Amino acid sequence: MKKRVISGLTILVIIFLPFYASAQETYDLKRVLETGLEHNYDIRIVRNEQQITDNNVTLGNAGILPTLDVNAGYNGSLSNIDQQSVENVTINYRNIFNQGANIGLNLNWTVFDGFRMQTEYKRLKEFQQMGEITTRLTIENLIASLTSEYYNYVRQNLRLKNLKYAVSLSKERLRIVEARYNIGSMSRLDLQQARVDFNADSSNLIKQYEVVNTSAIVLNQLMALENVAQKLQICDTIIDTDKGLNQPALWEKTTEANSRLLLSQKNKTLSELDLKAVQSRNYPYLKLNAGYGYTLNLYDTDNSNTKRQNTLGPNYGFTLGYSLFDGFNRKREQKNVRIVIQNRELEQQQLELSLKADLSKMWTAYQNNLELADLEEENLEAAHENYDIAMERYRLGELSGIELREAQNSLLEAEERLLQAQYNTKLCEISLLQISGQITSYLE
Repeated sequence: MKKRVISGLTILVIIFLPFYASAQETYDLKRVLETGLEHNYDIRIVRNEQQITDNNVTLGNAGILPTLDVNAGYNGSLSNIDQQSVENVTINYRNIFNQGANIGLNLNWTVFDGFRMQTEYKRLKEFQQMGEITTRLTIENLIASLTSEYYNYVRQNLRLKNLKYAVSLSKERLRIVEARYNIGSMSRLDLQQARVDFNADSSNLIKQYEVVNTSAIVLNQLMALENVAQKLQICDTIIDTDKGLNQPALWEKTTEANSRLLLSQKNKTLSELDLKAVQSRNYPYLKLNAGYGYTLNLYDTDNSNTKRQNTLGPNYGFTLGYSLFDGFNRKREQKNVRIVIQNRELEQQQLELSLKADLSKMWTAYQNNLELADLEEENLEAAHENYDIAMERYRLGELSGIELREAQNSLLEAEERLLQAQYNTKLCEISLLQISGQITSYLE
């Protein structure tokens, strides 16, 4: 049995030692975030999309600038012509080949269209700002995901450390039992139970190595690193939380900087611009056109005094118009757009209420987990002292193996509860900062 235990530990070392020995670089939270923001595919995609909205903000795209076209053309006809005069004289022409060619410049410019062009330019600027906010929202989501997984990786490494400690405690107990069994002061049942407990702790340790490995892979994937299976050596050995958050200040920041709320406000602004675009049809419009061209016509008929005609020169004009009646469509569209604006206002109010509810729930969870973490720290100190006393009594033969195991489990559970409370507090902190638009402070 002893040989099987040693063999199992040897396999454990062989499997996981290469993974944990491959660490070369050390990461802290700031470096993790900077790496993710540089390489993450979602961030790169959304930044490219933002460049498209930036490129679209031009006077020409809004229709404010004139258009200038150059065109050229050629046409020809091959005809048979039969003519009959009033004197009943018939004239026939066969294979008459007429040709025409032209080339010219054409300028078209909408001078006034009821401020529709100016409204469209404002819309393009709003879309540009929405692109920036969307990029910011994607960045905030990535920072939240990376920060959460980073501290999960810290937590799993701390659990790994605790489980290693548990294995060392079980190994010490097994050593004591084996020594007493060899001198006949303990039964084989005690020896077997000590070995079972030692193997159970070793099994939990093996499983925890896998959990740590999985967390590292998720973190590498979020950072878009090529070697997703590489070991991450991190600086943090504790889950540090910010205990100085203030609820009124968080809500004030939320109303000012929450990305979802800013996007909702932009949607409302776009609807208001849609109304202005529809209202522009209440005004007349003025369009100018000008051109300069050359035209050549060649005639292949004997009954015409003109064989060739050239035209060269400018042309110009303007169009002034006003829609007198369009079947009441303008009135209908304006009513509909006003209803859309009302819906945008309601959606914004609904979002504000939802954010207030989320902030309130997270704040309560944040405070509760802070208290739980403080309580579990006290419990952990008591559990350590309790186990030290139990081990001393066990060495003196005053305590059974079952009672020692209970003390050991109590210690491990206290460590796990503390880690869970600290991690939950960190998750609440991340959510509060994300809601209030301050999550980029982790980059500082």
